[in-house]
Amino acid sequence: MSDTPIETNAGDDDADRQEPTATVEDAAISPITMLEEERDRLKDQLLRTAADFDNFRKRSRKDVEQAERRGREAILRELLPVIDNLERAVHATSEASDVKAVREGVEMVLKLFEDTANRLELKRLESVGQRFDPNLHDAFQQIETAEHAPGTIMQEYQSGYMLGDKLLRPAMVVVARKPPETSGEPVTATLDEDE
Repeated sequence: MSDTPIETNAGDDDADRQEPTATVEDAAISPITMLEEERDRLKDQLLRTAADFDNFRKRSRKDVEQAERRGREAILRELLPVIDNLERAVHATSEASDVKAVREGVEMVLKLFEDTANRLELKRLESVGQRFDPNLHDAFQQIETAEHAPGTIMQEYQSGYMLGDKLLRPAMVVVARKPPETSGEPVTATLDEDE
């Protein structure tokens, strides 16, 4: 026999044995790692969604504020001619000696305001002669009278207004109340002589 050593695959057997062990460890770690990665991904997605929602909420609030501001601007722009004419009326009263001319000027300004209000869907409530409605009227006084049916509005102290279908301000009114009933006998007052 020869003296040359025979090469064996003994070292390869050790390497083969280690690989399966590493694969088993990788297989055991792999689901945990996968779950951790999934958790991290979901956490990141949640944070992004929360940030997106917060940004959406801020944008929505800003959009509402801008829409309200544009609405106020549009209304005030419509009222500017009324203000201009009121200023002219005030200026004219300082120079005018004719009360009738001042009254006509103020009536023109009032007409302009009413036209502007109509364009903005502001409607004055017609109250006098109507039945009192607590949803539309605020009764600040009741007067006993036989001339009007009880609950009828006799006088309007301050006009009420509707903006479209919504009550903007109730009318302040005076409402008729039934007078107390008296018996057919006249009421007489007597004084005792002792007093």
